[in-house]
Amino acid sequence: MPRIVGVDIPKEKKIYVALCYIYGIGQATAHKICQQANISVDVRAKNLTEEEVSRITGIIQKEHRTEGNLRREISMNIKRLMDIQSYRGSRHKKSLPVRGQRTRTNARTRKGPKKTIGAQRKKETASSAKPNVGPVKK
Repeated sequence: MPRIVGVDIPKEKKIYVALCYIYGIGQATAHKICQQANISVDVRAKNLTEEEVSRITGIIQKEHRTEGNLRREISMNIKRLMDIQSYRGSRHKKSLPVRGQRTRTNARTRKGPKKTIGAQRKKETASSAKPNVGPVKK
């Protein structure tokens, strides 16, 4: 299993798909990386030579932000929005949709599981419960 930028990429997949396992690299970026490294996109990851793997690693490290650095940058951007108390930052704090989506319905991914309110039944106490009395005969 080849290791690129600290990530084990799957060996059975084509190289452009395997590169997508690295955080921050999508299919379009993976195609560009393969072009720059002069590697066919149809090659399986297990068939790469050490020299090809090092070329890919070099290109990724020089030109792209990936993994930890990208995650850190994104979290710092969100933290900055919260610190300056912008509208977007307040939405992040409240765990609500940030980009103008409606929240009256939907938005369950962001808000979490539904919290039911007012749908609870009162428990019957022993004194208020009616005794089971059969039919009354005259």
